[in-house]
Amino acid sequence: MQKNNFLLLSAASMLLLTSCSSKLGELSADNFNVVPNPLEAQAGQVPATINGMFPEKYMKKKAVVTVTPELRYANGKIAKGTSATFQGEKVEGNDQTISYLVGGNYTMKTNFKYVPEMQKSDMYLTFNAKVGKKNVEVPAVKVATGVIATSELYRNTINNAQGCIAEDAFQRVTEQKQEANIKFLIQQANLRKSELQNNSVTEFVKLLQKINADQEGLNLSNVEVSAYASPDGGEKLNDKLANQRKQNSEKYVADQLKKAKIETEIDAKYTAQDWEGFQELVKASNIQDKDVILRVLSMYKDPEEREKQIKNMSAGFKELADGILPELRRARLTINYEVIGRDDDQIEDQLKEDATKLSVEEMLYSATLTNKVNEQEARYKKTTEVYPNDCRAYNNLATIEYARGNYAAAKNYAQKALSVNPKSAEANANLGLIALQAGDAATAENYIAKAADANGLAEVLGNLHLAQGNYALAEQDFNKVNSNSAALAQILNKNYSAAEKTLNNVKNADAMTDYLKAVLNARQGNKGAAKNALAAALAKDPSLASYAAKDLELAGISK
Repeated sequence: MQKNNFLLLSAASMLLLTSCSSKLGELSADNFNVVPNPLEAQAGQVPATINGMFPEKYMKKKAVVTVTPELRYANGKIAKGTSATFQGEKVEGNDQTISYLVGGNYTMKTNFKYVPEMQKSDMYLTFNAKVGKKNVEVPAVKVATGVIATSELYRNTINNAQGCIAEDAFQRVTEQKQEANIKFLIQQANLRKSELQNNSVTEFVKLLQKINADQEGLNLSNVEVSAYASPDGGEKLNDKLANQRKQNSEKYVADQLKKAKIETEIDAKYTAQDWEGFQELVKASNIQDKDVILRVLSMYKDPEEREKQIKNMSAGFKELADGILPELRRARLTINYEVIGRDDDQIEDQLKEDATKLSVEEMLYSATLTNKVNEQEARYKKTTEVYPNDCRAYNNLATIEYARGNYAAAKNYAQKALSVNPKSAEANANLGLIALQAGDAATAENYIAKAADANGLAEVLGNLHLAQGNYALAEQDFNKVNSNSAALAQILNKNYSAAEKTLNNVKNADAMTDYLKAVLNARQGNKGAAKNALAAALAKDPSLASYAAKDLELAGISK
């Protein structure tokens, strides 16, 4: 009997040992460290680094354990992260081996695509374990709670972003000039009648008369006279000749000013040997030995040596004498004047009387003369009617609709602008902004890449980099921009003093401005200020209450 009892006891003991050897046991939260905890959304993702530890004598030598992170949210929804597999010492495989006697540490990274419901969530680690061929149950372990989603507030802050305005090129006063040319015969300085009757000279005289007749619309600055002699011949002779051409031309201009009853300065000068003009004409010509002549000009600076070397090219010099040199025996007359356009009141009056008589620049400019958005809209729409092939008014209508929150209408106007001019930098930038507002950062980036020269691009770029999680770069982009998005970038970049200044200077502050103040103060431990700011935000937009109740930034404040 004793012998039988001993055998039964031995068998039971062996069974117990066998049973124990196939179990791995439970793991606890103490075996894991999750960074960050709570989790934090960034660029539409929820990344996490898990530092784990298998305790000593845990990992059986024939065990294989696959660890899978899960984010559990919204009453039953599960987002699975990236798994990692570990093995015991006697397992033939390529996974990380964990010692049975001493255990082992490991690090694994995972990522979840963010959805708003994840604010209220728990992160678990689940285990798929085997010892040999036998499945072993290892209970899941809760390792982190909640997701801070402050970065996702860009979807709200971008609503008050400033779109890119396509600017007008209106200038009330524009500087212009008109030139006339008088040619002289070789070694002569007299003004020939035929030259004084050429088109450029007659138009020169007509303009002087026009300036006198329209002193409100035209303002004469001065008149220039520049006389020249060709570089062939002696320097002394050319100096005398060019000077005489200057004097004769200056006297002619003075006579014309007198006839037109205009008083102004005449800036007269002469060039004895016009080597510069000579070089320009040779470059633009197809004459024989062109390259050789240009090389001579670069090699020799002495005028006499230049002339000597060029004359040695008998064939080439004849072409110069017939085609180049006569063009250099000249005087250039220049009228420098200003065209004075309509002033603001005149533009307003013309807009009411007959807008079609305004230039496109004047019409676009007229929209800047009022602060009333509805009036701006009407003027841009009128511009599209009168000048349908100019993309700027369509683009600017897009910015108006964006500011109103009419994103579909904004998109239609921006696309219309692109249909008129596919290279419109502002329209591409605005389509990028609209894509960002919809949460499509990839499409936004494609549009913004085509908007390098857009007016106001920095703010759009700041919002793009904010959405992409590049907070430091976003802060640089915003620079002196005082907007909700700029403040959010500073908060996420932990530049709290700058964020406070920005929020205090936001033009047309809204509920989100106050909400960011609440987050900023909560991060700095100013619970009283955070509570007051949150109350102000909820008073302006009660719908924020449900979000605030789940916002871990405001834990203990929103209640």
